[in-house]
Amino acid sequence: MVEKGNESGYVVYAPALKGCISQGETKEEALKNIKEAMEVYVEALLEDGLPVPTEVGKETVELEVSAR
Repeated sequence: MVEKGNESGYVVYAPALKGCISQGETKEEALKNIKEAMEVYVEALLEDGLPVPTEVGKETVELEVSAR
């Protein structure tokens, strides 16, 4: 999930990975940062012998909507 920050930049989080949140000045930077955060998060789960959550059947779609 990508959200525009309150003041500037973007906040992005992975709903399946509770607490896995990142940010960036641009949307591209935020997505790069969340990818790295997700990799570290999953590595930590595996090291601790915990299951890695999966979201089967979910798809994320981004739409841009403008008012008339």
